Amino acid sequence: MKTHYYFSWFNHFFPEKLVHCLQEDIQDRKSLVMISANPSGHTDEQVNFDDISEWTWLNQANIIFDKYHFIDYRMQKEDAQRFIQNASVIFLCGGYPVLQNDFLVEYELSHVIKNSNAVIMVASAGALNMAAKWLSLNNTDEVETSTIYNGIGFDHFAYESHSQRDYATFVQGYLSPLSEENDVYAAEQESAIRVKDGNIEIMGPVYLISHSKIQKLVETL
Repeated sequence: MKTHYYFSWFNHFFPEKLVHCLQEDIQDRKSLVMISANPSGHTDEQVNFDDISEWTWLNQANIIFDKYHFIDYRMQKEDAQRFIQNASVIFLCGGYPVLQNDFLVEYELSHVIKNSNAVIMVASAGALNMAAKWLSLNNTDEVETSTIYNGIGFDHFAYESHSQRDYATFVQGYLSPLSEENDVYAAEQESAIRVKDGNIEIMGPVYLISHSKIQKLVETL
């Protein structure tokens, strides 16, 4: 039974109904493995989990693990793969999606994550990298370019995090070509998507863009 949670972002803590779902789904709490989306951003030898927003969400929800591991360039590749293989829960953190994508490739983690039976949780940048596809928009003074990246591909849809409310721009603009190939879930903050045994459930403001048409999804979680 595979369970995946996609979070856009929570400014304070998990909503109560989401906590209830997580408490139900996370029965094995031996180890939590968190994967950085700013893997070169820390130089201290010790990881301060109090500084990691995603850890505080879980801690406030009283979802406590026996062991915690934070994976970035301070950890050897072989150790990172081993911790992921033995993880109860894997959490791809928010930050810089391109840096995280490069790190997953360099450390050969995508295949290890995809073969895991752990509950997978992802936020912001991590949610982009977990989906099948995601799009990076690059603006300069002279030109706007976009790059489509392949994610780990746990689920066969594209994801857009921290969506703005001007969805007409999304549909008519840069998300339109992507939506012709894949369903795109555009999630505002304070939202979650749970994919459990292939069933997609929604909490909070999430929109589905498919073939350049958009609809707001009904909450089912």
